[in-house]
Amino acid sequence: MTPDILIVGAGPTGLTTACTLLGLGVPCRVVDKREGPGEAPKALILWSGALECLHRIGVAEELAAKALPLAGAAYFSRKKRIGGMRFGGIEGTAFPNPLCAPQPLTENALYARLLELGGSVEWETEAIGVTNGDDSARVALRLPSGSVERVKHSWVVAADGTHSKVRDSVGIAVEGHTYDRVFLLGDGYVDGPAPKDEAQYHITPEGVLVLVPLPGGGHRVFFDIPADGETEPPSDAQLQFLLDERGPGDLRLRATWWSNRFQVHAKVAPRFREGRVFLAGDAAHAHSPAGGQGLNTGVQDGYALGWKLAAVRRGVDPALLDSYEAERRPASVQAVKNADQQTRMWLLRNPMARAMRDATMQSMSRRGLMEKQLLPQLAQLDLDHSGSPAVADLPGSGAVPRAIRLGRRMPDTPFTSAHGAKTDSLHGYLSAGRHTLLAYGDRSAGEIAARALSALRSRDVRDAVDVLWIRPADEPAEAGDDAAEAWCDTARAEGPGFGPAQAAPWLVYIRPDGTVGARSGIAGVMELLERLPSRPGARLAS
Repeated sequence: MTPDILIVGAGPTGLTTACTLLGLGVPCRVVDKREGPGEAPKALILWSGALECLHRIGVAEELAAKALPLAGAAYFSRKKRIGGMRFGGIEGTAFPNPLCAPQPLTENALYARLLELGGSVEWETEAIGVTNGDDSARVALRLPSGSVERVKHSWVVAADGTHSKVRDSVGIAVEGHTYDRVFLLGDGYVDGPAPKDEAQYHITPEGVLVLVPLPGGGHRVFFDIPADGETEPPSDAQLQFLLDERGPGDLRLRATWWSNRFQVHAKVAPRFREGRVFLAGDAAHAHSPAGGQGLNTGVQDGYALGWKLAAVRRGVDPALLDSYEAERRPASVQAVKNADQQTRMWLLRNPMARAMRDATMQSMSRRGLMEKQLLPQLAQLDLDHSGSPAVADLPGSGAVPRAIRLGRRMPDTPFTSAHGAKTDSLHGYLSAGRHTLLAYGDRSAGEIAARALSALRSRDVRDAVDVLWIRPADEPAEAGDDAAEAWCDTARAEGPGFGPAQAAPWLVYIRPDGTVGARSGIAGVMELLERLPSRPGARLAS
């Protein structure tokens, strides 16, 4: 049987979407016009938000073992250090440091995970046209043989890159601007005082030099130059000339194994959905490479779209899909804006403007504002979905502590597992990437959790939904507690947790992305359950 969902493009965005769907019990079809996984190490950096998505689908640990953790970033002007920030200070995540992971590492890990989950990619298969219908999209696929297959799918994900044919087919044009500079980069070995674990930005009147250490040795060198009409990758001699011109001196580039020349854009599609077609990744937004935001934003697009499509396929109200654009487009606009601001800062030519920039960065660095303001933006960890149509307060939500904010990342709390919850913290529990109903409070909360779990078992959705009862640390044991705990995953909070045992019990629905999707008291439990999958998934590989 042909899957309902077609994903066009098997880069990091498309593969993330596919792995998310398969992990939540929903099959999909994936096609890509390339011959196989990409080999060009275009993107380098994985930030905390994307790493958490990749952790939920089971590839982050493998990537962390092969990647290079970065300790910080340093900025130079006129051969002098003017600022910097240290990484590793982001709290509440298992990934406080960004990782340098050339794109093939990420792509290969995702592809291997796709195969483990029972999926596949139809390589050398290109989507050449898409037409929306009322209940499906009609897609023309050019097969490896050259023949054209015409198929219908309920949903189509356009993850086919900057020059997306799917996006063009449904009449969406990205909006923004193209820089009047081109960017050159090369990967090779750099002899001399090159950084070992930090990214360096050498900002000069002629342009910028970025130096990033690579896992396994070597560095990426990155420059901007005026657009010159050339299309071929830069030569080693050209890269060395720019390194001498803009670098600190005494650096020698040798044995380059990859180089590229590319035009850079700052563009976002005006809408991320047209009927049955969704845009994700580079098909939806184009970034400057500043801050390494492009691949990260695409991974988060793919994860968001994957869990929402899976939820709808398993019985959740299709209106949930309206929240994809409402949540992901603002995040993409902000990421593109942040990268554009950094790029414009690199490209300042006016001497007075450069002096003001340097003084500002020195001041921000001295006061720790780079870590406080810029780093969270780059990490894309705690996104604000409070205005999303997919989040709501239900009856009794006033009992939920203020620290648990609707549409924001669920805060962490340490706990001691009593039954089923094989971890020592809430974030550790949520890293499984399933829908979670959390009940907090005394035994009455546990009884509500047990009844909710019984209802979910009748739906046959336990592969995609967890129920967790957290008991306050100061709640006394009662007769019959063991029987109540045996019904659902149970933990006892350590320290203050989310409130004392005397407080009224409450519940929250936590989405697969770790966001608080709904808050309620005991009275709102039935409405809360309506937000969870109600149909069994396909029996796929695990």
